[in-house]
Order: sequence, then structure tokens, then C-alpha cells
Amino acid sequence: MALTLLRHTRPDVAPGTCYGVTDLGLAPSFDTEARAILNVLPNVDRIVTSPLTRCRRLAEHIAEAVSCPLSVDDRLREIDFGRWEGLAWHQVPRSELDIWAADFLHARPHGGESVAMLRTRAHAALGELRRLDGHSLIVTHAGVIKVALATGDSAASHAETIDFGCFVTLDE
Repeated sequence: MALTLLRHTRPDVAPGTCYGVTDLGLAPSFDTEARAILNVLPNVDRIVTSPLTRCRRLAEHIAEAVSCPLSVDDRLREIDFGRWEGLAWHQVPRSELDIWAADFLHARPHGGESVAMLRTRAHAALGELRRLDGHSLIVTHAGVIKVALATGDSAASHAETIDFGCFVTLDE
């Protein structure tokens, strides 16, 4: 019934890089970050993770530490930024950012997914997990957590800051 959404630890990528579905490794600080997370997580009955390495590795670490079943759900992966993947945000053409800002929910100037597409698949996965008994830990990405918390369709309603290794719990 309760869902805890946990953002992965720091990835091994330069700050300011657009990396949505790019499958990145983890920063050298992973072990320290993972230990800190284990110290504050609530008790859970199951763990579900995005398939991307930065989530899956953390989920595996937690599952082993707390002896909890783990499954992978592709719908919990980050948004696909298409041709923006791997670019520094300052390299993304301003005209494309303006198109995205003008229709934040539906625009896809990068050729990848729209925020609406991310929201549809994430809400489907979260809806299924909400129907299960017990407490589910979902190891995922900032984009998934933002659409879960969003109260509207504007960019401002998706502006929640989710730091690496931080989590929110949604109760039913």
C-alpha cells in the first residue's frame, strides 16, 4: 500500500550532462552512499527497480542487505531524451529547449519521449504496485519521482528537486 521512491546514487558522469536513458555506471562514492541509504530506509516488503545500472545496482545492494525480493520493471526507467542524450545541457539548441518549454508535457524536440509518455508508463507501474499489500521500495530516477509527485501539467508542477540517494514515501 505504501510506496517509497528512491533516486539512485550519484552516476559516473560530468555534472550538467543530459543522460536520461543512457546506461551509466556509478560514481566511486557508491559504497558510502549506499550504506547511508540503508541506515534511513523504512522496512519494505519488496523492491522494484528500473533496469538501468545506476538503479539496478543500488536495488541489488539493498535487496541483499535486507533479504528482500527484487524485480525489474522497465516502466521505471528515466525519460528518453533522444538526441540530447550525452550532451551537456548548455549544448542543447536553445530553439529546442524553447519548444519543450512551450509544451512541456507533450513536446519532443529531441525525438525521444515526452513528459506525458513518461508519466503514462510510470503511473501504470506505480498503480500496479499500489494494489499490492505491504510496502514497496522503488529504485528509480528523478523524472519518475517528479511525475509521481506532480500536481499539474506545467513544468513548475514537475520542478521538485530530488537529490541522489533521496527518497519520498507515498501512502495510500
